[in-house]
Amino acid sequence: MIIAYLNCRLFAHLAFSISVMNERIVDFVTHQRVATVCCVDEENLPYCFSCFYAFDPERQLIYFKSGANAHHSRILLQNPVVAGTIQQDKLNSLAIKGIQFTGRILHPKNELCSQAESVYHKRFPFALAMPGDMWTLQPEVIKMTDNTLSFGKKIHWQLHELV
Repeated sequence: MIIAYLNCRLFAHLAFSISVMNERIVDFVTHQRVATVCCVDEENLPYCFSCFYAFDPERQLIYFKSGANAHHSRILLQNPVVAGTIQQDKLNSLAIKGIQFTGRILHPKNELCSQAESVYHKRFPFALAMPGDMWTLQPEVIKMTDNTLSFGKKIHWQLHELV
């Protein structure tokens, strides 16, 4: 595990580790295509949008592309905190699977964003012809419902764990 120390004075004395995402979550997120992402504007009004995404399991990041003039793009530049869901592309009412997540949008110059375009365009080559900016979402908390394991089964994951 990678040890990361927060620079914030409040947490300067605490050590955190980056937790490896549960295999069932990785498999589910990798095989879906559309996420709903929710953000909050400067007036504290919620706004949700759907987007095609590509998941990078190695970095545990979600990449999506969006126009610079989109309403949610302007909101995300002001407030990078997000929440959202990913549902099955093909719903099966007897075997429901899906995730709820919270996280944040990373600044494009963050080194974790370096693979965004290549990962996204490998999955959606048609998007090369579409204008837009790449966005990187770092999930921080995920709750997965997987009724194929048992009715109402929840799998929880957090990016950071106290060491």
